[in-house]
Amino acid sequence: MRAALESVRRRFGESYPLVIRGRRIEREKKIVSRNPANPDEIVGVVSSATASDANDAIDAASEAFESWKRVSAAERANVVFKAAALLRERRFDYDALLVYEVGKSWPEADGDICEAIDFLEYYAREALRYAEPQPVVPIDGERNELVYVPLGVGVVIPPWNFAGAIMVGMTSAAIVCGNTVVLKPSSDSPVIAAWFVDLLREAGVPDGVVNFVPGSGREIGDLIVAHPKVRFVSFTGSKEVGLRINELAAKPQAGQKWIKRVVAEMGGKDSIIVAADADVDAAVEGVALSAFGFQGQKCSACSRAIVDAKIYDEFVEKLQRRVEQISVGDPADPATFMGPVVNENALRSIQRYIEKGKEEGRLVAGGGRSGDSGYFIEPTVIADVAPDATVAQEEIFGPVLAVIKAADFDDAMTIANNTEFGLTGSLYTSDERKIARARDDFFVGNLYFNRKSTGAMVGAHPFGGFNMSGTDSKAGGRDYLLLFMQAKTISRKV
Repeated sequence: MRAALESVRRRFGESYPLVIRGRRIEREKKIVSRNPANPDEIVGVVSSATASDANDAIDAASEAFESWKRVSAAERANVVFKAAALLRERRFDYDALLVYEVGKSWPEADGDICEAIDFLEYYAREALRYAEPQPVVPIDGERNELVYVPLGVGVVIPPWNFAGAIMVGMTSAAIVCGNTVVLKPSSDSPVIAAWFVDLLREAGVPDGVVNFVPGSGREIGDLIVAHPKVRFVSFTGSKEVGLRINELAAKPQAGQKWIKRVVAEMGGKDSIIVAADADVDAAVEGVALSAFGFQGQKCSACSRAIVDAKIYDEFVEKLQRRVEQISVGDPADPATFMGPVVNENALRSIQRYIEKGKEEGRLVAGGGRSGDSGYFIEPTVIADVAPDATVAQEEIFGPVLAVIKAADFDDAMTIANNTEFGLTGSLYTSDERKIARARDDFFVGNLYFNRKSTGAMVGAHPFGGFNMSGTDSKAGGRDYLLLFMQAKTISRKV
């Protein structure tokens, strides 16, 4: 890992072009990717696509679809397996890039890239499963079959917080099903997407199947979502942007032949309930890891600890001591647990929420900036927060935890379900009756008992939430690829 960090550092400032039809295109306007731990360091300079480039990329994907859709599922899967093998070989270089580009600690970066490898392997195997004969009821005198066919051109808009895993997962799910892609990465993490597009080409993905068009949402975002040749949009990000995409995609354009499909994974305001009978020490550890891992910049992060009044004071006291042990610093140092937040806008937004939290509750830990440079914020805990307070309802996406006192378990369950989101949640308890109640009534897509609310594993914990957390997709699950295909029934009289 140290060697990889040195190797990637030597590549700082490199230029990365657009890739359309396999052609590498430089543009005068650039996106500058900076190291959030030291914003003076430029990780890479990426060409920014124009509206004309975006239209060209969609045309290129549309043309490539006519041949890529005819490639067998086995051949497409083999290309994705090759990409997984290449990424596995270069795992530490990609880890190092995440440390520098988005401020991930060593374990967080490695978890991100390992998840990306898992997505490649899992979706390739899933594509092979869907290519097998599907069960249909036999009818005398007919030979019937059901096959899955690709949709067409997809726009893939991944986030910066899992700049490896989610970007790789969304892109590979689309192409392994036979679709083609216009990939618009986050402007905070375009370099890792550029690396991956080159890796896909090396693995055997034909020109035009994945087109790389980083650019501002204002200039090309609405254009690519609304374009009549686009069949589906796969997005992970904020609720506000997700709803905007859903609205745009729902309106048919001149020449459009289909109802666009939107796969949107959006925000969360995730709760961990700590019941009166819980192991308090285990709950404190789970809450701390869930709230402050990768600076709380996960849609699955615990941003609300809902604690039974009987153990509330004990929990808050122990949590305060645990949070004070968290190391904040340069994520290139393996001793660092918490690095910087992603950019200055995020820093300012989080600071505003902390000030609001001070008005709405009692500051127990943190609350200020850390370090002399970089976008560092102390891990912040605000106790005695009302269930309907701003910091208990709005997604902060930073290292800020609200602690809420519940009168009893029934009250805790009511509070846990009082947001517009429904992504992840955890319950710490030793009571099987409480577990049974939460299984039925805790309305989240990923529910955990006596463990943290982050760290979903591909295949083991299909990931995606309810309500304003998205369109009910389950990344890394057995039904995810169905979102990128449509079923066709074929009957022949015999």
